[in-house]
Amino acid sequence: MSTTRTKVAVIGSGNIGTDLMIKILRLSESLETAVMAGIDPDSDGLARARRLKVATTHEGVEGLVQMAEFEDVEIVFDATSAGAHRHHEDVLRPLGRTLIDLTPAAVGPYVVPPVNGDAHLAAPNVNMVTCGGQATIPIVAAVCAVTPVHYGEIVASISSRSAGPGTRANIDEFTETTSAAIEQVGGAARGKAIIVLNPAEPPLIMRDTVHCVVSGSDEQAITASVEEMVGRVQAYVPGYRLKQKVQYETVRPGDPLHALTPSGTGEALKVSVFLEVEGAAHYLPAYAGNLDIMTSAALRTAERMAAHHATASKEAAK
Repeated sequence: MSTTRTKVAVIGSGNIGTDLMIKILRLSESLETAVMAGIDPDSDGLARARRLKVATTHEGVEGLVQMAEFEDVEIVFDATSAGAHRHHEDVLRPLGRTLIDLTPAAVGPYVVPPVNGDAHLAAPNVNMVTCGGQATIPIVAAVCAVTPVHYGEIVASISSRSAGPGTRANIDEFTETTSAAIEQVGGAARGKAIIVLNPAEPPLIMRDTVHCVVSGSDEQAITASVEEMVGRVQAYVPGYRLKQKVQYETVRPGDPLHALTPSGTGEALKVSVFLEVEGAAHYLPAYAGNLDIMTSAALRTAERMAAHHATASKEAAK
């Protein structure tokens, strides 16, 4: 069995990039972090990378492409900001590297591993939506697998301490990208996303609420689908769990929510799912589940893409 690992680079030495680098080093059997690039020479992320024997540059993507270690890199993770990613795409796409975008830039197709993880393995650039999207879109998809979702609304509440400068700079993009992915990946006819930065002390674990408005359907079937999906996410995010049982509420004509259903619909149903995401504490403490689910999803996606690339190369060599 080959022990060759796919070499990757991480752009962004903040919270998300540093957590991702550590995850790859600790957990992945198929990936190897060759380089971490940042723009702050004094960042903790670059300092940690150097201690872990990972090559670094503080000259951003321009410095990255000049490094000898970059020559063998196949996949680049971008953990910076939406605006910066568009520049990184312009620089790296002509060089033939695959980009996994952890910003809300949405240059490439949306990927949520348990929903459409195998749909874009050959894409040159894929987007990991947002932390809120990774936590909630699987639930919307699980409900949609049983009955059409006329409206899906998610609220992601994260600790202020786990929201770095990149997250704070991308609040508008977060809501727009997540809303679009609720529809395009989750399958809802209409989607809405809200993010709450909670300043509570001590910091609270990430909490997510999902509301789906559907036509009357089999509640047991919906609950079973949601619980099965939770198990699929737990396979790569162990701290992901239901906070309580799936809740149901009848929506009658005249209720504002009923206006979101197709005309002629009788009584509808509001399905509410309450989630909690505890982080693995690879870099930030366990309350930063938003960090953990995003980097875990990116890692899972990169491993699948690396396996796909390897298979394609073998087939081409025959």
